[in-house]
Amino acid sequence: ALNGWITIATDGTVLLAMPRSEMGQGVLTALPMLVAEELDVPLAQVRAVQAGVDSIYGNVAMFVGTLPFHPKESEGAEGPALRVRVGEWMVGKVARELGIQVTGGSSSVADAWGVLRLAAATARAALLGAAAQQWQVPRAELVVRDGVVLHPSGRSAPYAALAAAAAGMEPGAVQVKPRSAWRLIGQPLPRTDVPAKVDGSARFGADVRLPGMVYAAVRLSPVLGASAGAVDAEAALQLPGALRMVTLPAEAGGPAGVAVIGRSWWEASRAVQAVQVTWRPPEGGLADSRAIQAQLEAAVRGDGGTTFFSQGDMDAALAGPGPVVEALYSAPYLAHSTMEPMNCTAQVIGDRVEVWVPTQVPGAARAVAARVAGVPEDRVGLHVTLLGGGFGRRLDVDFVAQAVRVALAADGKPVQLLWSREEDMGHDFYRPMQVARLRATLDAQGKPVSLDIRSAGDAISPRWLKRTLPALSGPVDLPDKTTAEGLFDQAYGFPAQRMTHVATRSGVPVGFWRSVGHSHNAFFIEGFVNELAAQAGQDAVAFRRALLQDMPRYRAVLDLAAEKAGWGRPLPAGRAHGVALHESFGSVVAQVVEVSVQARVPRVHRVVCAVDCGTVVNPGIVAQQMEGAVVFGLAAALYGRLDIREGVVQQKNFTSSPQLYMAAAPHVETWLVDSERPPSGVGEPGVPPLAPAVAHAWFALTGERRRSLPWAS
Repeated sequence: ALNGWITIATDGTVLLAMPRSEMGQGVLTALPMLVAEELDVPLAQVRAVQAGVDSIYGNVAMFVGTLPFHPKESEGAEGPALRVRVGEWMVGKVARELGIQVTGGSSSVADAWGVLRLAAATARAALLGAAAQQWQVPRAELVVRDGVVLHPSGRSAPYAALAAAAAGMEPGAVQVKPRSAWRLIGQPLPRTDVPAKVDGSARFGADVRLPGMVYAAVRLSPVLGASAGAVDAEAALQLPGALRMVTLPAEAGGPAGVAVIGRSWWEASRAVQAVQVTWRPPEGGLADSRAIQAQLEAAVRGDGGTTFFSQGDMDAALAGPGPVVEALYSAPYLAHSTMEPMNCTAQVIGDRVEVWVPTQVPGAARAVAARVAGVPEDRVGLHVTLLGGGFGRRLDVDFVAQAVRVALAADGKPVQLLWSREEDMGHDFYRPMQVARLRATLDAQGKPVSLDIRSAGDAISPRWLKRTLPALSGPVDLPDKTTAEGLFDQAYGFPAQRMTHVATRSGVPVGFWRSVGHSHNAFFIEGFVNELAAQAGQDAVAFRRALLQDMPRYRAVLDLAAEKAGWGRPLPAGRAHGVALHESFGSVVAQVVEVSVQARVPRVHRVVCAVDCGTVVNPGIVAQQMEGAVVFGLAAALYGRLDIREGVVQQKNFTSSPQLYMAAAPHVETWLVDSERPPSGVGEPGVPPLAPAVAHAWFALTGERRRSLPWAS
C-alpha cells in the first residue's frame, strides 16, 4: 500500500480503494481512469476494491454542494464571490472531519477529481523515488510509461518490483499531470463493469449466496405510520419451508411489520402473507394525498416561509402598470422503483455481525447494524455489493436494520431479507409532493420585470438526517436547500426576484429522489418561462437568451442544444419542438425535444441534450447518463405518481405505476461543451429539463398548458 487509496500487487495490478457505490453511474470506470492516467498504466491494469468504512473516504463535494448560493455569486467574471469561497472552505473542512462515506448528489467524480489524482501522483512520485535510490540516479532523469519506470541508460523496472521500497519512502514534490499530457481522461473508454453485467457474473445484493443461507420475506404495515398489535403466526409456520416469524419494530425511519424466515424466499413469502396481524392506526391520523395537495395550495397563497433569495423591489414591480402573469404548478409523490427491490443479507454469530448490502451509505449501514445487534461498530463487517438502482432510495438504511433484526433470530445462519415489489413501492421514502405559485410582470415591450415564486412541500434533509445520521440531526429544522433548489438559484436576469418556500410536515415518509428538488422545480420554473415567452410573443430560445445576457456559460449550452436540434427549422406535420434549460449539481443541461401526440399522450421521438459538466472524464459515460436520465424523467412525466388514500399507497407494482417501454424510448443525442472547469455532476442533471421541454412541445401541438404531472393522470 503506497497510501490509503493505492496498492500495487505483486503482479503489477494497481488496486484502488473504491469509496463510492456503483449503481449504474459508471464510477467503476471513471474513478480508475483518474488513477490510470496519473500512474500511466492501461485502464485494465487498475482494479477497484471496495474501500472499508474510514473517514479518509468521506465525500466532501456532496456536502459543499448543499450550500444555498446563487449562480451569479459563483459565476462572476472574477470568479466566485468571497462569501462562496469562505462557505465552501468551511463546509469542506467540516465534511473532511466528519468523513461520511456517501454516494449521492452526482458527486462521485467531482469529489474524486482532486483526491484520487493526487493520491496516484503521490504513488508515482514514491515509485520514482524508489528507483532513483536503487539506481543512484537523479529522480529528474526518470520517466514512467505503461507501469514501468525508465531511465535513459536503458534501466527499467515495473511498478511491482519497486512497490515494497516505495511504500516506506517520502514522495517528495508531487505534481499531477498537466492537461496537455493526458492520454486517458477525455476518452470514451468502454465501461469495465459491462461484461460482468452482460454474462451474469456481476454480484448485486440479491445475488449474494452463502453456505447454509436462509431467506426472509417481509410484510409491512399497509397503513403509513401504523404499528403491529396482536400477531398470530401459528398457521403461517405450518406451511412448507417456513422456519420462524420475527416481529419488526418501526426503526431507522422504516415501518413496523413482520418477517418470516424460510428455506427459500418463495416459501417465506407465502408464509408471511398467512401471518394474522392486527394493525393499530397511527396517532396522527391517516395521510391522504388529495388533502395534502389542498394544504400545499393554501400554503403558497398564504404568508410565512423561508426566503432563499431576494433582489429588487418586488412589491413595486407587482403593483406596476404591466400585466401580472400567474400560474400554479404541482408535482406528485413519486417512488424510486429501483429494478432491484430493497434487500440485505446479514449474519450474527456471537458479538460479530456480517452484512452484505447494496447501499449508498456504508457508514450509516454499519452504524444501524451495530445498533440493532447491540455491538460496537468495529464488530460489524460490511460488504457493499453492486446496486440494482439507487436513485437516492439506498441512502436510507431501514432494510439493513430489518435484516440484522431477523438475523438475530436465525441461530447464526446467514439470512437474506428481500422485499417484494409491492412492499418496495408501498413503503418507500417518496419524492415529496410540491406546489408552487409563480408570478411575473412584463413591461410594454414584453421584457421581464419581476419573478415571484412561492412553493410549499416537505423538507427532506432534516427527516433523512434524523433517521439515518441521528448524531447530525438537530432539535430544530434548518432551511433545506433541496426544497428550493432550481427556483431560488435559477440564472435568469429578472430585475426583481423573490423566492420563498414553506416547509411542511405531511407525515408521509420522504427521501431523496434522482435530482431531488430540481426534479419538480425545473418543471415549475422552465414551464413558467415558456409561458412568459408566449405572453411576450417571443420565441422561447430568444426569450431565454435575453434573460441570460450576464450568464455566458448558460447561453452557450442553450445555443448548442438549439443548433444541434435544428431549432426554428420546419418539422414533419404533427410534430413540435420544446425546450428547457436547467442547472443542477454544478452542471448546465439544455434539452430540445421533438414531440407528437398519440392517444392524448406525448410521444417523444428525439431529445437533443447539450451539457456543460466541466472537464469530461469519459464522454461515453456522460452520454449514457443523459440517455438514462431522459428515460427516467420521461417515465415519471408520463406515468409517475403515488396516491395515498386513508394512509394506504394505491400504486403497488408496475401495472399501476408503469415505466417507459423500450418501444417508446426516444432517440437521445448528447453534445458536450468544452470546459476546463473541474468535473461536476452527470448522473442527475439530465432529469430536470425533460418534463418542461415536453410540456412546451405539448402546448405547441395542443394549445393546452400542462402545469401538473403526470400526463396519464
